[in-house]
Amino acid sequence: MTSTRTKSLACGMWTLPLTLFAVAALPAQRLVLPEGSVIIVRTSSPLESSTAKVGQTFETVVVDTMRVDNYTVIPAGSRIRGVVTFAQAADRQRSGVIEVNFDRLTLPDGKAYNLTGKLTSTDAAERRQIESDPNARVVLVGGRGGVGAAIAGAGSERSPASGILAALGNLLSEARDVRVAAGTPLAVQLEQGLVLSRRGAARAPDAFTIYTAADRIRAAQQALTQQNYYRGAINGQLDDATQRALFEFQVDKGIIATGNLDGRTAQALGLTATPGAADVAAVLSPEEAAILRRSAQALVGRHRQDMAISTTGRLDARRAYAEGDVELWFALSAFADNASLYEQLVRVSGNVEGAALASKALVGAARRVDAAFQRARASSQVQGAWSSIRAQLAELDPTYR
Repeated sequence: MTSTRTKSLACGMWTLPLTLFAVAALPAQRLVLPEGSVIIVRTSSPLESSTAKVGQTFETVVVDTMRVDNYTVIPAGSRIRGVVTFAQAADRQRSGVIEVNFDRLTLPDGKAYNLTGKLTSTDAAERRQIESDPNARVVLVGGRGGVGAAIAGAGSERSPASGILAALGNLLSEARDVRVAAGTPLAVQLEQGLVLSRRGAARAPDAFTIYTAADRIRAAQQALTQQNYYRGAINGQLDDATQRALFEFQVDKGIIATGNLDGRTAQALGLTATPGAADVAAVLSPEEAAILRRSAQALVGRHRQDMAISTTGRLDARRAYAEGDVELWFALSAFADNASLYEQLVRVSGNVEGAALASKALVGAARRVDAAFQRARASSQVQGAWSSIRAQLAELDPTYR
């Protein structure tokens, strides 16, 4: 299945033991993100059929943290590399076409995993067309769709690349190039299960949790059967039929349609919601807090460099400084100090409630930086780096977007 995950906010949490919800990181353990899972990403740079070449790579950024059965496996801000496998520029008769695959996941700490992923769609009509032929090659077609291109299935994995154009037929009639802007959301679907290490402590279930345990899948199949979305065996297996049923249910309920059994979908299906559990706050692991602190410190240095301020704090005598830019420097510096304090706290504190309050305070400090950005003229590099930090902080507060 495919998914274009945007910001989804769970109204309730799910009944699971919270005794493991602690500040200290747990011993390393492998978890599997199943075949067919969909990861929503945003492109880091434009992608256009007029210039794309076969073999060209491009970066995408994971929009939302992904958790498997309550443990973080892919933090927000991780990168997934795409590779162009077919490219045809538009001409007077035909639209441009690009085919891409995805082959590498890199986490914020630099740890990399090979993956096998393909493009998919969260749009109901596009998804159904793609899945009508499980062997079809999924491509971007110029001049159609909300992302500067339509997403469609064409040809066969066993046919030559040239067969894509013949199979697309009338979809090429607009004779326009594919133009996917930087920041465009795309859905990456895993073609093989991805084995990952769990990161940090167990979290209270939320919208980003993906359930893979057989009892959860079985409960979802039963609920989907009762609502006439699923007609297969109640076997606890996340197979194609179950993912299609989840996708159709998500489309009808206005949930980001990925086919994943995520927290919001589980809630909509009525699977063991626990009133009041949404009040449980998250806490970063020491390793995650260290990554956040280093990112914040690097950002302060970048903004100081943009303002031509020395490491000792000497201002450029020839430069006219704007009040908003100086305010942003102070706000970023204060946030970096707060991030350092937060890291120290989660490394040594055994008080989960106190650590949760520190998480809320850190998000509050980030909101002050957001306000300072509104009055500053920050460079695109500084803005982009802050966006990555904000994505990490969304793990602490799903409402912080």
